[in-house]
Amino acid sequence: MIIKKPTKKNILWIAVVLITISFVLKEFLADTLITTCFMLVTALLAGIPVFKKALVALRYKIIGIDALVTIAVVGAVLIGEYWEAAAVTFLFMLGDYLESRTIEKTRSSIKTLLDQAPVKARVRKGSQEIEVRPEEVMKGDHVIVKPGEKISVDGTILEGSGYIDQSAITGEPLPVNRGVNEHVFSGTIIESGYLIISAEKVGDDTTFAKILELVEDAQDSKAKTQQFLERFSRFYTPAIILLSLSLYLVTKDIVLALTLLVIACPGALVISAPVSIVAGIGNGARSGVIVKGGEIMEKLGTVKVIAFDKTGTLTYGKPSVAGIQAFGIKEREVLRIAAAGESYSEHPLAKAIIQKAGEVSGPGKSLPEKSEIITGKGLSFTLDSVRYYLGNRKLMMDQSIRIDEIEEQILSQERKGHTQVLLANSEKILGIITIADRVRGDAKNAVSKLKSVGIRHIVMLTGDNDRSAKAISNELGLDEYFSELLPEDKVRVLRDLQEKYGRTAMVGDGVNDAPALASSDLGIAMGAAGSDVAIETADVVLMSSELDKLSYVIGLSRSTVRNMRQNIYFALLVASLLLAGVLVRSVHLSFGMLVHEFSVLLVIINAVRLTGYKEKSR
Repeated sequence: MIIKKPTKKNILWIAVVLITISFVLKEFLADTLITTCFMLVTALLAGIPVFKKALVALRYKIIGIDALVTIAVVGAVLIGEYWEAAAVTFLFMLGDYLESRTIEKTRSSIKTLLDQAPVKARVRKGSQEIEVRPEEVMKGDHVIVKPGEKISVDGTILEGSGYIDQSAITGEPLPVNRGVNEHVFSGTIIESGYLIISAEKVGDDTTFAKILELVEDAQDSKAKTQQFLERFSRFYTPAIILLSLSLYLVTKDIVLALTLLVIACPGALVISAPVSIVAGIGNGARSGVIVKGGEIMEKLGTVKVIAFDKTGTLTYGKPSVAGIQAFGIKEREVLRIAAAGESYSEHPLAKAIIQKAGEVSGPGKSLPEKSEIITGKGLSFTLDSVRYYLGNRKLMMDQSIRIDEIEEQILSQERKGHTQVLLANSEKILGIITIADRVRGDAKNAVSKLKSVGIRHIVMLTGDNDRSAKAISNELGLDEYFSELLPEDKVRVLRDLQEKYGRTAMVGDGVNDAPALASSDLGIAMGAAGSDVAIETADVVLMSSELDKLSYVIGLSRSTVRNMRQNIYFALLVASLLLAGVLVRSVHLSFGMLVHEFSVLLVIINAVRLTGYKEKSR
């Protein structure tokens, strides 16, 4: 027969019975042997976990709260204050239990995420459907998902369609429709329809698993305030022991000295910062915003400048070919050559050209030779033994190719916010491909909300030409824009903004803007679901592409810092009042412990409020 170890709750209930009997005996029988025995048993039962923790901490040369309580209880027993010893240990135990239950609520968001983890997967093997655990699914397996089931892998839909609840990944409250060739994530739920998915990321490589890991790491990451409080408590606790000893030597009052030990426990102060940070980060994760740690959470609310990348951030990043003009060759040929040259490029403009070429002539068969990417300008390549240049006017000027005859035409399109991609051989311009990208529908509103929450300066950094940048900047009401920037130019501009205005955040897609994200005070990657690079490099990750989340997370950061300060001030106030009460001899040992535990609980309950934070409508 296996005897189960009693739970903390069971021990607490036994302690409740013992302390009640001790109190009744104390009131009706006074100081009898049986009364003393019940008090000592209560103190021993409730005090053992505290004594153990104090000893473990001492092995690592740490004198913490448990050591203070242990000294006070042992001292109370030695001087015959058995009721005080029993009451202090019981109250400390009760407080510890309530703290652990309450603090679980601050981690409710991570529990919600854990509950959304898939527990099974249905894989097609030949003509059979086999249920396996998600970690047993292999890349390339065909996973079948039916209505109401959780998707267990990241992958591409091969067959079927349905409405999918993606709130676990992006925070989007409404289900989205997904069909063949579209991407789906692990941890999301299909509400209607059915899917057959080709597994591309499985187990710990899925976006859901990475989010879970990031949130757990972030909640354990300490804010600067928290680090300071922990350093403070390392010196504070030994100092209190010395102070109590000094008080005893001066007053010869051992009860007074022991009471000082108990009321000086920095429990509420030490816990004041981490509970707020944990609750704030959890709230963000539930809404599809991952803030990587307490220090980032503290910084976010103090941002003065926000710099946006253009393509993929303020615009949809899915530009399409709006027009083609050829000089001396056919338009179809301009498109064919350009698409061949862009074969190895991942740039959004390249994808637009390749897609258009596919629509006009079918999948391309020509591949370039000696292809060379010229950062910030375009590329050069050889096709059919001819050297071509594809890019912006800077590239043409570098190659001494004249563009004066088409200059006005280029300017006209750029004023509309369109991008012009020029194709040339070593002698002349062969064609112009006009590419247009739409501004995001929520971009203007997001900029307005950021201004309303006090962001001093909002700018756009882009490698695009001045006229296109100006058109978009005017449309969105930005304070400033910087155009025709190379990646290193963006880093330089960010440094200038930091010097002029203060703390600066850079918002990008996390892939093309890695240097700028890294060099800003805070890097914010948006639309990062499925992008490992974005999740790894940014300080703040918006899993969806909703720009509105920026003002939300800044408001959340400020509320978290405000909540943390409220906790700190409250803890200091309570400690000061208790200290004054001890010095005027109006606070005794068990009452001091009761107030101390109550203050800890209030601090945690205040932090729990952050789990329900919502952005105020303006």
